[in-house]
Amino acid sequence: RLVESGGGLVQAGGSLRLSCKASGAIFSVFSPLDWGWWSQAPGRQRELVASIASSKSTNYADSVKGRFTISRDNSRKMVYLQMNSLQAEDTAVYYCNTLEESLDWGQGTQVTVSS
Repeated sequence: RLVESGGGLVQAGGSLRLSCKASGAIFSVFSPLDWGWWSQAPGRQRELVASIASSKSTNYADSVKGRFTISRDNSRKMVYLQMNSLQAEDTAVYYCNTLEESLDWGQGTQVTVSS
């Protein structure tokens, strides 16, 4: 089970830190997996914005590079997304999952950026 949190309403230029908690069967195999954060804006498909490998190497979509930082805490089975310099275009529901999208999607967390 995946539970995302940390979203909210923020002004352009502001910051948010999203958290993703993995629980259940995935708990025992969290560390070897690669994880990602996806965003889904209204009327658009879900898209990958950041990923982090088991080695902790990271990749970012061009639209968020330099502004977002993904991290993980294997001991707590948590994945984080630090979002800085937020823009109105970042408004979306954000989800986490394994990079292979192997788990049921959680409810996500809404991020709304006002301009």
